[in-house]
Amino acid sequence: MELFKKILIANRGEIAVRIIRACKELGIKTVAVYSDVEKESLHVKLADEAVCIGPANSSQSYLNIPGILSAAEITDSEAIHPGYGFLSENPHFAEACATSGITFIGPTPENIRVGGDKAKARQILKRRGIPVVPGSDGPVVSEDVAMKVAKKIGFPVIVKASAGGGGRGMRVVNGEKDIENAFHIAQREALTAFGNGELYIEQYIPEIRHVEVQIMSDSKGNVIHLGERDCSIQRRHQKLIEEAPSPISTEKFRKKIGELAVRAAKAIKYKNIGTIEFIVDKEANIYFMEINTRVQVEHPVTEMVSGIDIIKEQIKLALGLPIEYKQHQIKISGHSIECRINAEDPDRFIPSPGKITFLSLPGGPGVRVDTAAYSGWTVPSYYDSLIAKVIVHGKNRNEAISKMKRALDEFLIEGIKTTIPFHKKVLAQPDFIKGEFNTGFIEKGSDIVQQAKSDSEVTK
Repeated sequence: MELFKKILIANRGEIAVRIIRACKELGIKTVAVYSDVEKESLHVKLADEAVCIGPANSSQSYLNIPGILSAAEITDSEAIHPGYGFLSENPHFAEACATSGITFIGPTPENIRVGGDKAKARQILKRRGIPVVPGSDGPVVSEDVAMKVAKKIGFPVIVKASAGGGGRGMRVVNGEKDIENAFHIAQREALTAFGNGELYIEQYIPEIRHVEVQIMSDSKGNVIHLGERDCSIQRRHQKLIEEAPSPISTEKFRKKIGELAVRAAKAIKYKNIGTIEFIVDKEANIYFMEINTRVQVEHPVTEMVSGIDIIKEQIKLALGLPIEYKQHQIKISGHSIECRINAEDPDRFIPSPGKITFLSLPGGPGVRVDTAAYSGWTVPSYYDSLIAKVIVHGKNRNEAISKMKRALDEFLIEGIKTTIPFHKKVLAQPDFIKGEFNTGFIEKGSDIVQQAKSDSEVTK
């Protein structure tokens, strides 16, 4: 089967550049789309063609389904890659692509719907014997129902948005007196953020690790996994540093969590590339958390340890081609770490848009930088503040940490503030070096942020 001749990338920034590179290596022409403030962006310069799809506001450009489909039609694009964010997890967009005769490079609309409804996903997988955190069997429709569920499973509990992510629509409740207020606050947040106020409740498990598994599934029902990633270094449920394999992983653990991920993918008849996310408690018990129906920001760490180009595999699977690998052929080699570099004040974590007056990226053996930034580029204020990902690979975790420290020292940028000082402080923490951390690591070690503040340089 021939590959696509031309793919439109319905995204921007580093992920658009990443997809363009994969397409070029496969001999596929690319079309970039951009808002009117991003004409000089790197993804526009690197693509074979580019189409302006609207003004800066993402609702009128990168979320503009008719505009994106029109761009695909006038450029004779056969497929659309959504990247992550924006329309990547919108089932209506996937359906609109199919109706227009364009291949959506991702899972099926039904896969996306299940992934976007965390309460439903829990129900499906619980019925298949996959462990989930004790909680409601489905959505909770009122604070009275929430109270009954909370009493049954025992406080503390966590109220979550069914359509949620990134910590929005989420509240920890320590006792009966707080349940009503938490329910209504979470519901309002969920409606504002996702247009869906549906909530569910889980037992709150403290000191957890966030461990996820990259899966690949073809149209014949074959599913394999590419090992696990540890995403426990977070701030307010936003991932900051990811690594593969997890510091807590053993061969037995990887086999167990990998098999659970494959079973979960098969349970919902998943197609293409995806991620099954789990939480792991202090006793190493594994619980299903959610399904991400897109390529993840942190996919490079898996690529570094597995040697598999995940974006290329996405494109091949979208064509209906079978997986080229058997599970026993997947070998995890060495250790990889990724630091997300945001254009943010490292003290307050607020955006720092503006013109980059000087940029020199790190390099050398085992160092990769995924970015759309360049000297002279103005970081826009309208979109996510992620400007680069530094990814390193070493023969073991200690070597990977040393490489990352060296790479961050080499990352020279002027004109804007970035989170580089923050990452340096995390990498220097004894508990991080020992791999002894959980999702509360940053909040509990608040001095990390203060130290980063003192080390940050305000460039002019």
